[in-house]
Amino acid sequence: MRRSLLLLPVCLAVAALAGCGLKGPLVMPPAKPASAPAPAAPAPASTAVLPATQPAQP
Repeated sequence: MRRSLLLLPVCLAVAALAGCGLKGPLVMPPAKPASAPAPAAPAPASTAVLPATQPAQP
């Protein structure tokens, strides 16, 4: 009885460890350059004049 009580958690632990993670070699993310990002310039104000819309003719 005691053996069967120990066998169940051992089998569950083995199944959990066998079923998780990636199979094969570890895949590392690509290295990022150590340069600082350039400051963002504000967008220029739009000075374009939009044409007036004409009402629909019935």
